[in-house]
Amino acid sequence: MRSLPLRVGTRGSPLALWQTRCFLEMVLHFCPVLRNAGAFEEHVIQTSGDAIQDRRLADVGGKGLFAKEIHEALLDRRIDFAVHSLKDLETEMPPGVVLACTLKREDSRDVLIPGPGMEGLDPADPIGSIPAGARLGTASLRRQAQILHSRPDLAVGMIRGNVQTRLRKLAEGEADATMLALAGLRRMDLSPPGMVILDPEAMVPAAGQGIIGVTVREQDTELHELLGGIEDREARAVSRAERSLLAALDGSCRTPIGGHARLLPDGRLHLTGLVARPDGSFLLKRSLHGAVADAEAIGAELGDSLRADSPADIFG
Repeated sequence: MRSLPLRVGTRGSPLALWQTRCFLEMVLHFCPVLRNAGAFEEHVIQTSGDAIQDRRLADVGGKGLFAKEIHEALLDRRIDFAVHSLKDLETEMPPGVVLACTLKREDSRDVLIPGPGMEGLDPADPIGSIPAGARLGTASLRRQAQILHSRPDLAVGMIRGNVQTRLRKLAEGEADATMLALAGLRRMDLSPPGMVILDPEAMVPAAGQGIIGVTVREQDTELHELLGGIEDREARAVSRAERSLLAALDGSCRTPIGGHARLLPDGRLHLTGLVARPDGSFLLKRSLHGAVADAEAIGAELGDSLRADSPADIFG
């Protein structure tokens, strides 16, 4: 094994730090001899996605902005591996960087959170029970497209920032409601009043949502072996299907895309994919299932199907 300490790269948000420390606890549990050896150092890296808060990521280059500087630190050997929210990782990794490990998935669903004065959403039909003309705050084109497809009367505005920042902005009246990933709320031990969990077939999550991914340099075989001991096989299977779907769709950063895989009781993998226009005027959603071993092929087939039957301008 290489010399210690091993340097762990992460964003600096409270959620990113929680995820990094959760990952390190898993490594130390798997390899307890490292616990008292000063084996790890956290290195907080500010990314372009964190620095730009006044525009949608789609307007400045897409979700890869949450990883660009971290990839550079890895390739420059300033860090040895990096911890990410998998949904923030681009589908095609830079040369020399690989996704080496996926951890057990937290709940992948989205939640709808009402602001002051809009409590009492119907759990059976939360989106339908939003008052007409209400302002929904989100920076996600995926969420925006699905909401506007079913509720074109709503006004959608941008709210960006970490989980705590977005909840504060909601409380201050910047929007009447917002949507967040349930995984982040649970990891931060937050339960906003009135929140309603959304069915993943009604509000298709982002590919990789709720999964922590760890990247390393491609040639670091020792770290690959270490990380292989803590990888979650189900998370690997569903993430392969979802990321294969993304690769087949090859949408621009302005293309609303959803992808959600799960294992059925009989052991097969079920994948739902979605493409849409940001204004919700077009939305296509389909599902496919098959053997877990065929996860990547299922994602590619579903992505090709969605692409073939969608207007060409969606992917421009």
